[in-house]
Amino acid sequence: MAADRAHIPDEAEVRARWSGWRWSDANAQQAQRVIERYPPGRQASAVMPLLDLAQRQVGEETGTQGWLPIPVMEAIAQQLDMPKIRVLEVATFYTMYNLRPVGRYHVQVCGTTPCMLRGSDDVLRACYDRGMKKDATTDDGLFTLIEVECLGSCASAPMVQINDDNFEDLDYDRTLTVLDALARGERPKPGTQEPGRHTVEPLGAPTNLAAMIDENHDYRGEWRA
Repeated sequence: MAADRAHIPDEAEVRARWSGWRWSDANAQQAQRVIERYPPGRQASAVMPLLDLAQRQVGEETGTQGWLPIPVMEAIAQQLDMPKIRVLEVATFYTMYNLRPVGRYHVQVCGTTPCMLRGSDDVLRACYDRGMKKDATTDDGLFTLIEVECLGSCASAPMVQINDDNFEDLDYDRTLTVLDALARGERPKPGTQEPGRHTVEPLGAPTNLAAMIDENHDYRGEWRA
């Protein structure tokens, strides 16, 4: 859950821009395939994947990570024969949905205890040093920065989610490397940024209990603190 939820814009210019929004041809077909996964009369179950698909289409149309204008959510409510408020309830509950415009890269820094103890302040400092401010988009429209609660990569903390990718085992310099690559239009390697580590296996050689097959082997002296 985000530390702060954004105000949902519904100004006249938003409606002027997004009223009459429609699916692209490809996404209309995908939306129909999603709806057909559910029994007749249960099409409301498709609301979450359709909101995600709509956010991605808005992102393609705006050159950003995407968000959900009120008229877009209203169009989905009409398609699924749902009250508008029910769609809004879903969109406001899950932080995977952006309720206001964001930049091309949506930088979500985890500030929960494991990441905090492992250096999330350095991750935030790197973001600040690249001109970002919390809950704001940079003037060039490239980055939007927010601080969020647990993103589920505690074993490789600190970490940040940027659009659909996680970047883990970060420090100040590694964060700058990721951000600078994105600013150059590159796609940095997602996942752990620790050299020699592939996922969240222990640093160093993998361990197992193979030596226990033939004897009661004492591993305590071999495990890293």
